[in-house]
Formats: sequence, structure tokens, C-alpha cells
Amino acid sequence: MPSRPEPVEEPSGRHLVRGDLVSSGRRLDDAVVLVEEGRIGWVGPATSWPGDAGDLPAPAPGRLLLPGLVDVHCHGGAGHGFPEADAEGMRAAADHHLRHGTTTLIGSLVSAPADQLERRVRALLPLVASGRLAGIHLEGPFLSTARCGAQDPRSIVPGDPGLLRRLVDAGEGAIRSVTLAPETARLTELLGILAAAGVTPSFGHTDASARMTRAAIAAVGGRRLGATHLFNGMPPLHSRAPGPVAACLAAAAQGSMVVELIGDGVHLADETVATVFALVGPGQIALTTDAMAAAGMPDGRYPLGPMTVEVVGGVARLPGEPGDAGAIAGGTARLLDVVRRAVRNAGVPLPDAVTAATATPARLLGLDSEVGDVVPGRRADLLITDADLEPRAVLLTGRRVDTERATPAGTRTPTEVH
Repeated sequence: MPSRPEPVEEPSGRHLVRGDLVSSGRRLDDAVVLVEEGRIGWVGPATSWPGDAGDLPAPAPGRLLLPGLVDVHCHGGAGHGFPEADAEGMRAAADHHLRHGTTTLIGSLVSAPADQLERRVRALLPLVASGRLAGIHLEGPFLSTARCGAQDPRSIVPGDPGLLRRLVDAGEGAIRSVTLAPETARLTELLGILAAAGVTPSFGHTDASARMTRAAIAAVGGRRLGATHLFNGMPPLHSRAPGPVAACLAAAAQGSMVVELIGDGVHLADETVATVFALVGPGQIALTTDAMAAAGMPDGRYPLGPMTVEVVGGVARLPGEPGDAGAIAGGTARLLDVVRRAVRNAGVPLPDAVTAATATPARLLGLDSEVGDVVPGRRADLLITDADLEPRAVLLTGRRVDTERATPAGTRTPTEVH
């Protein structure tokens, strides 16, 4: 099993990186980033570098410098899933995404019986303590069985404040977000518990009406709020039954919600991704993967919690009855794959796609004082790519990560749309 990508020490705690910087919603050609003791010390055009010009690296046309990517919804990769793998497997999953440029990763769990869910929360704590994960996301168990998708309907329960407190306490401050349905029981109490713990609620896997969803959004009271994989796990938007999609889009347009988009070409059509960017802007969109164990792996069978998932042509589904394709069961892309597809296939401007994979998800989780942008004072997490957005190097707190075993990103880009 692959070991953790070891940071490769730079010659000193102070070094320069040069290339075309895409950050803060813009592109700055021939930029220089000063890294000092794991932090960003200076950013600007090479022509404005205040130090000795002889210290500058050679120009690097075509090299892109991006903030390290931030994935708010990831169940695993490299053959291992956070809901079921052992400690070594979970490390391998996190490290796989790191090698592909995701320097801030949230480990997502799925609905499970209470005791099992608590054990999985505790199993993830060492990865959070080590920095491999930036936190934990609970996708359930307070969801709609009518829109359970690939979640086990037997593990979905009505809103239970006691259970939520138990899980939050087990997380010891590591739980960053919780997906719940707006129609679940005792929603107001659940939202109060999350607010007191500083946890971001995210509405998803829901069969709620637009009116009910609007009321749930209002109950959050203007605090951080997400929509879990918008469109997926929800009824479709209809002219006479707009449902949660319409309510979430309106809230995002008003600046009161960030919507996740799994822009991998499987969960959403590229035109859908383009439309949402045009409607609400990159500041209210978190591109994400919903990746599961099969990310970076060949076709085959993989676990997703208690469920068995079949991956064919890079598309993960639950096994269905004859003539039934089965529900989509997570993603197999990495976040850089999603960014690349947004630019190439959906026509999203590169600065907008990067914002939606860095600054916006960092803000959604309350991590934007540390990560998500290349500005002085932030952590020196950088993703260096070529002009085709293929990864070339990853810096984590200023140190280069071993990316030699990274699978070429273009080899696993699904094209099927459902």
C-alpha cells in the first residue's frame, strides 16, 4: 500500500515560486510567490519583486500556480473509503487526493447505525490530528429515505438531537459539516446544536418543497450554509414544483448559501454547471468530487459504507435490477479533474473554476483565514500545473509533496451524463 506522500524539504525555509498565478479571482501572468516558513510572504508580478533580481527563478511560461484545492465532500480514493477502511487505507485515500493537488480535504461518512457512525467518527480523528484531513463531514443520518441515493435507507433516521450531540462530542471539534434534509424532524434543534459547535449545516438528500426549503434556510439565520451536491439526491426542478433546487439557487444568488456541484460529467451535465456559474457566480459555488474508494482506480467493485458499488467506465453505481442502471454512488474523479472539466467542457473561466475549488469551499467551512487563496499570511499550500491543468507539483505548508505516483489525471475523466 502506498505510504504517505512525504514532503520534500526545500533548501531553506524561504524560497520563491514563479509562474502564472490564478488566485483571488484573477490571473496574474509571470507572478512570484515568496514562501517563508510555511506561509505566503509576498505575492506579485516578477517585475515588482522587491528583492534581488538574481534570486528570481527563471521565467516559466505555461506554468500555472493555483491555491491548494479544497474538497468539502470526499468519501475516499485509491481503493479505500473513509466510511469503512482501516487506518492505513484511510491514510492512502487522503494521500491520493493530496498528490493530485487537494491540500485541504474533508473526510465524508455516510449514514450508518449510531454506534457504528460514532466509531467511524473516532477512527477519523487521528487523520485530522495529523493534518491529512481538515475535518469530518457527516452525510446523514438525518436524510430523506425517498431521496437516499446510494445511502442505506435502513440507517436513515428522523432528526435526533441526542444522537447529533453524541456524534459532535465524539468528533472532539473535528466535525466541520453535516448534511441533513430540511424536512427531518426537530430541524430547529439540530441547527442550534450545529451552530453552538461551529459546524456548517448543508441541506441535501431531500424531498422537501421549495417553501419548506426556504423556511429551513431562513432558520439557519444567516450563518454558514451549504447545499449538498445540488440537483443530486433531490427532486428535479419543475415549473409547477420547483422544489429544493429552486430554493437553493435563489439563496445562493442572494449570498446566503453555497451550493456544491459535482462537475464530473456524470452527476451533472456540463451545461448545468455552466448555468449555475452564470446564475450565482463562483463565490457561491463549491466544486466537489463526492469521491469514493474507486477514485484513481480501475473499474470493478468497491465499498461505500455497507453498500457495494460497481464502477463501469469510471461511473460508480449501485447494482440495479435488469434494465435499471442503478443509482449513482459517488464519484471517481479528483478535484483537479473537476476543475479541468469545468474549464474545458463547461466553458467556465479558469479564475472562476479555481475560486469555486479553493476560496469558496474554504469560506464555507470557516477555514478561509488559513487556506483557499494565495495571499500574504495564508498557509503556503500551492498546486503547480501545466497549461492543461495536469499536476506538476504540490506544496503543503511550503514543502513539496512527492507526486511521482500520481495517476495521470486525464486517464479517468468520465464522460457519461445522467
